[in-house]
This record gives sequence, structure tokens and C-alpha cells, in this order.
Amino acid sequence: MTDSHLVYLGLGSNMGDKEAHIQEAVEKIRELIGDVVRQSALYVTEPWGFESENLFVNAVVACTTKMAPRRLLRTTQQIEREMGRTEKSVGGRFHDRIIDIDILLYDDLHIDYPDLKIPHPLMYQRDFVMIPLREILL
Repeated sequence: MTDSHLVYLGLGSNMGDKEAHIQEAVEKIRELIGDVVRQSALYVTEPWGFESENLFVNAVVACTTKMAPRRLLRTTQQIEREMGRTEKSVGGRFHDRIIDIDILLYDDLHIDYPDLKIPHPLMYQRDFVMIPLREILL
């Protein structure tokens, strides 16, 4: 692919130095995925979909990439693993995490694969996604 695509990624952390984890994820996105053209403010939010004593820090970034959607998914998962995330949320079971990176939007594509759904199917239910997303929409 030679064309550049605009993608929006949701970031969240509720373990350790959450702000530093978000910043590290943004740096890795720049390094491995593409140019980060906008970044929302950081939002402190309650856990969504599970009980935890740990508040989240959330943000959304817009970046340009030449990656196809599946490669983008693999790369976001690689960043999560490199940062120490060992377990993904599956089947609606959520847990504390060092970093979570969700693909929210990819150009105006609609994708419905078992392992990749774009737009992110739960984003409209989540203020911690929609508020920072609205802040930076291009």
C-alpha cells in the first residue's frame, strides 16, 4: 500500500504510571505505525465493564499510516505486548491493563472480521472514547 490512511486509536491504562504508559504508547505508535497528527487531552475515567479500584487514563490519537488494517491490528497488539500487556480482554471479560490500544476508525472503512471490527463496535457506548475522539476529529 502506498496510500496514506487516517486512523484513530483509543488508548487506555489503569496500572502503574498511567500517563507515562500513554505517552510511551504514543511514541511507539509514531515509531512503528505512522505520524501522530493529533492527540487528545488525557481523561481520567472509571473502569468500564468490570470492577477495579484503579481509575483509567484514556486518550485518542489520530495518525496517518500506510499499513493495511490487519497489519495495523498486529502492530498495535505488538506494542501492547512490548509494554507488558500479557492478556487481552475476551468475550466481554475485561481486566486491569498497562496499556490498551483499540482501532476506532480507519478512513471510512467498515470491517467485520471475527478478530477486527471497524468502526470499533463499542466506541459509541463509551464516553472515555467519544469525548476525546470528538476533541480531535479531523
